[in-house]
Amino acid sequence: MTLQQLNYIITIAEIGSMNRAAEKLYVSQPSLTSAVKELERELGITLFNRTGRGITLTAEGADFLPYARQVYIQYLNLMEKYGRAEKRKQKFGVSCQHYSFAVKAFVEMVKSYDVAQYEFALRECKTLNVISDVASMRSEIGILYMSDYNRKAIAKLLHSNGLGFHHLINCNAYVYLWKGHPLAGRASISFCDLKPYPCLSFEQGDDSSFYLAEEILSTNEYPRSIKTTDRATSLNLMTGLNGYTLCSGIICEELNGSDFIAVPYEADSNNPNSIMEIGYIVRNNSVLSSVGERYILEIKRYLGIGDPA
Repeated sequence: MTLQQLNYIITIAEIGSMNRAAEKLYVSQPSLTSAVKELERELGITLFNRTGRGITLTAEGADFLPYARQVYIQYLNLMEKYGRAEKRKQKFGVSCQHYSFAVKAFVEMVKSYDVAQYEFALRECKTLNVISDVASMRSEIGILYMSDYNRKAIAKLLHSNGLGFHHLINCNAYVYLWKGHPLAGRASISFCDLKPYPCLSFEQGDDSSFYLAEEILSTNEYPRSIKTTDRATSLNLMTGLNGYTLCSGIICEELNGSDFIAVPYEADSNNPNSIMEIGYIVRNNSVLSSVGERYILEIKRYLGIGDPA
């Protein structure tokens, strides 16, 4: 088994095509196929299902992939620390729930690197994907939140995937809406005030549950609701339909624009407030790469926590 073979397996699994993987790796398809078959013979397992529609991992391959990624990433970390700087290619990935501050920190992290080449990835995705991406080492870091309501369920998912949660900041619930909304001038907004307007939330897929929702107070009964899959669509619906969402109150005008505001949520006896604990997840016993450390530093700098020096 060689590091080159591990890189081949990781690339094929990510792309799902032998032809396109060969192009990305700058090798011929016969050479790539031969290397994979040689590794499969050595391991005594079949890593990929080969069909006319592409390549997919077998069950054995899916089990093998996280270990392959772990070994290869550690190799890259060693090269980052001890290899020749001009030959290093910085690699880093982060998966997150839909937080503009996470995107802003990513932007600042990328700006801070003056290197000849890099391969960075930012994935805004569903809660389960954030967890699975970090568990499989597709991403080094994940950003999500926990509350008193979902903490037990999320903690169980993290534990079963060998992941640890690291606290960043606690936030109260805010109502996020556009400045032209009829409620925009309020000092605070109650659940009763919101009933005439559509509540926007991010779709979590077929595995959707209240525990996986990105929005706090997801257990409340909303008479009007709309599911979306990206922040841009949500912002358009806020403007076009006077929609709103419930959030941490941490907004980035540089990315989302200055037409939106966060107003404190006003709790009542039937609809209490709740604390969002936002943090990052990584694999247990892992050491952050220098890029990962820089990313967390930029998040803390933006949130105004920790030592930015």
